Amino acid sequence: MSTLAGKAVDRPPVCFYELNGFDENPHDPDPFNIYNHPDWAPLIQLTAEHSDRIVLRPATIKFDGPEIPPELTSEVIDKNHRTISNRAVIQAGNRTLVRRTRRDAEVNTLWTLEHWLKSVEDAEAYLTLPLPEMLGEPDTAAVLATEAALGDTGIVMIDTPDPLCRAAELFSMEDFTIIALTEPDLFRRLLDRFAAILYPRVEAVAKSLPGHLWRIYGPEYATPPYLPPNLFRDYVTAYDTSLVDIIHRSGGYARLHSHGRIKDVLPFIAATGCDGLDPIEPVPQGDVELAWVRREYGHQLVLFGNIESSELSLLEPTAFRARIRQALRDGTEGQGRGFVLMPSAIPYSRELPTRALENYTIMIEEATGRN
Repeated sequence: MSTLAGKAVDRPPVCFYELNGFDENPHDPDPFNIYNHPDWAPLIQLTAEHSDRIVLRPATIKFDGPEIPPELTSEVIDKNHRTISNRAVIQAGNRTLVRRTRRDAEVNTLWTLEHWLKSVEDAEAYLTLPLPEMLGEPDTAAVLATEAALGDTGIVMIDTPDPLCRAAELFSMEDFTIIALTEPDLFRRLLDRFAAILYPRVEAVAKSLPGHLWRIYGPEYATPPYLPPNLFRDYVTAYDTSLVDIIHRSGGYARLHSHGRIKDVLPFIAATGCDGLDPIEPVPQGDVELAWVRREYGHQLVLFGNIESSELSLLEPTAFRARIRQALRDGTEGQGRGFVLMPSAIPYSRELPTRALENYTIMIEEATGRN
């Protein structure tokens, strides 16, 4: 919290991103729980005992109205020992919208095989659906219970998509980029719809849980090479500034999440007024050096990164230790608000890559001086 506030600290925090040593349960026998593989137990223990944990929790409302009226939806779930398949349908006017997803037991991710919207006509039909109502009060129980359990070993970060994320994920990536480029008025109507849903929810939760760190995810959909910087300004800055303002009014801190090439859109990221940025990926996954971001934007932004998840898995330990030292040096030299050493993502397979545990340990050693 001192780092977020721009105060002096004895060392930069070291966080393993979504891996927090709190939510991962190695004792749950569910075949879709990758963390019950023996590889994970020592890493979960390392995370819980030695990392500065940031535990993600969604911004939720008690008794919230359904996103889509139940009478317009249907769903079929097929689950066996290794795969969960889902087919969901929305009847929007005279159009039938279909989404198909799959979850595999060996990989901790959800694959979208077919997206809801596939054309301009689908988007127009989706826009005719009624907006959901916010029926209840913020549900603070999960956040407060997590904070009590964490004590002084970490903090809770409240998680929210932005309007761009909600709109873009309705499409496949190719359909999204084409429609966002060629149908800007239609796409802004989608953004306006999701802004109308998200803003009051974020405001209600922020008032009930003041002073927290928030993560806003979705801006990466509009980074190059997917969309040009002027559309990042129109689709991210124009909407996320309001989210940041809402969070600030409650005394909270707003961190924008954006993978990939961010150099050309950094002015528009900073223009939102946000307090932090992650994961600031190194070249070639990203297109900007951490030291440059620190010089140019470190007065405003706490920088979270800049270790690539593939480096954690693939680099031999001597080379990885050198990368950690470089990131610590680049993230802390000169004047700046703060730096948090963090990878861009975590492993998502049941069996950990061979070098992962050793390299995670090196992150702790270098950041904390623990050997």
